[in-house]
Amino acid sequence: MFEIELHRLRHDELIRRAEAERRVREAVRVRRAARRGTAARGAEPESHTRRRSWFARTV
Repeated sequence: MFEIELHRLRHDELIRRAEAERRVREAVRVRRAARRGTAARGAEPESHTRRRSWFARTV
């Protein structure tokens, strides 16, 4: 009986974790969509944002 209760507790904990991770992913997705929408509406990127160069700087 004890093992069954441990299994149920573990199962419930895994379900809670999975739901929390789903909520986090959803929040990230919504924020990205909002950023893309804001960027698409603006004519130019903000002056304080810089694009990272794909190439290393030479000395």
